[in-house]
Amino acid sequence: MIKHLIGSFLIILICSGGPVLLAQPKFKAIVLTEHGGHHESFVVAGLDWLKQYAKHENFEYIELNNPDTITREFLKDYKLFIQLNFPPYMWSDESKAAFEDYIDNGKGSWIGFHHASLLGEFDGYPMWPWFSDFLGGIRFKNYVAARADGEVYIEKKHHPVFARLPSHFNLPGEEWYTFDKNPREKVEVLATVDENSYKPATDIKMGDHPVIWTNPKKKAKNIYFLFGHHGGLFEVKEFKQLLTNTMQWAVKGK
Repeated sequence: MIKHLIGSFLIILICSGGPVLLAQPKFKAIVLTEHGGHHESFVVAGLDWLKQYAKHENFEYIELNNPDTITREFLKDYKLFIQLNFPPYMWSDESKAAFEDYIDNGKGSWIGFHHASLLGEFDGYPMWPWFSDFLGGIRFKNYVAARADGEVYIEKKHHPVFARLPSHFNLPGEEWYTFDKNPREKVEVLATVDENSYKPATDIKMGDHPVIWTNPKKKAKNIYFLFGHHGGLFEVKEFKQLLTNTMQWAVKGK
């Protein structure tokens, strides 16, 4: 017999050896995913990794394919929001307001990947000014059209997300975004990509090119990763270590 106590998440299994109490999940997370298109392999690989990690670390998550259900009331039960390549448009006014409140007032933590910085006017949706400010006042400009290997250099080596990582590491076949301005003046840059390391080489460059950053002005813990184009990243040991570190840092104290 399996008995669920609603609200406490306590599960009692009645087995031949007597009742066994299973610990309630440490926290609950939302994963907002963008399926289809060029990023499908990264999203699928990310969900596969997350499924195993959640089981090992004892937390629950739900996957959303659009932000329609996001309200302040809905978000109050979730301590982590992972934006797995879903862009910053196609959100309703209500879902925008709920997310802004979540971040501005520190009601949870946020991890964003790649397409989360596709800021501008797309598919008939206007620019989301708050989200642009959140990511450093940027607007999407371009990307390295030919996917390129790139060497990522850590700037803030003592940040917890870089534990057990070398000072630099290579990410293969990424789609490196560029923006209309450098976010550095408005955010804390944690790592950059060496544009001279691109293979194949490209003329599409920013000069100083941040690829991992956080906005310390927000009460919520938050971190953005520019990379996340393809599932092959989950075969890179440094990327997986970075992701593990980031998950642990994001929910510490939650």
